[in-house]
Amino acid sequence: MGCSAGVIALDLARDMLRANPSNYAVVVSTEAVSFTWSTGRNRSMLIPNCFFRMGCSAVLLSNRRRDFRRAKYRLEHIVRTHKGADGRASGDYTTECVYQEEDEERTKGLCISRDLTEVGGHALKAHITTFGPRVLPFSEQLLFFATLFYRHLFPKKTADSAGTKPYIADYKLAFEHFCVHAASKAVLEAIQKNLRLEDRHMEASLATLHRFGNTSSSSIWYELAYLEAKGRVIGGDRVWQIAFGSGFKCNSAVWKATRRVRRPNRSPWLDCVDRYPEGR
Repeated sequence: MGCSAGVIALDLARDMLRANPSNYAVVVSTEAVSFTWSTGRNRSMLIPNCFFRMGCSAVLLSNRRRDFRRAKYRLEHIVRTHKGADGRASGDYTTECVYQEEDEERTKGLCISRDLTEVGGHALKAHITTFGPRVLPFSEQLLFFATLFYRHLFPKKTADSAGTKPYIADYKLAFEHFCVHAASKAVLEAIQKNLRLEDRHMEASLATLHRFGNTSSSSIWYELAYLEAKGRVIGGDRVWQIAFGSGFKCNSAVWKATRRVRRPNRSPWLDCVDRYPEGR
């Protein structure tokens, strides 16, 4: 299911817990690079050999009342956007920019097309349109929908006018922490620019990319572990985890801290967290 599989599994676990009261669920997210490793000569298939790294995380979920005091976070929202159907709707445009195929020598590998950034941008835009109303304060929602309504009523005016860009809501009003999938530095910088985030909001993602690389679906959990290792999560803080991957998919999970999260005794960051943030 690609780099956004962690949130998909989280959604499945939530549904299972709803059907089974007073129970537990474990979500394991990992990246197995051997599955996508290519030994051929096709350059586009050799990119994933350098792109992905091994990583794994496990999250324990509970819907037992007695576990509330022990829990660190409460799951608030899960929003999933899948744009795979768009490729079938249009003959000259496809949203499947990450796919597995065989090269001329019949060597199987993962292929990443040049349309990845453009397709990802379309998916993120569609995702934000669905996600925003659920988490943004009323003032931001009002501005967002007013701009959307105006562009719908006067499409020609908005096309001719240079000052009628889509309104980008201020997500800093909705969240204290951001865990953006550590795909690449270019992707993280583009998201930071489009969402108007500050450097401190991208610190966890950039540190994860620098220390562990792109660990696919587990990267958002490494980023949350970074925030905990820094001792930055306090009670009431809201965390936005956003991941995107093949399909093209864009998925979000929103957590709210139930208490102050102390620096853990076990963490992948214990031996290096003091080295970050580094100068970019």
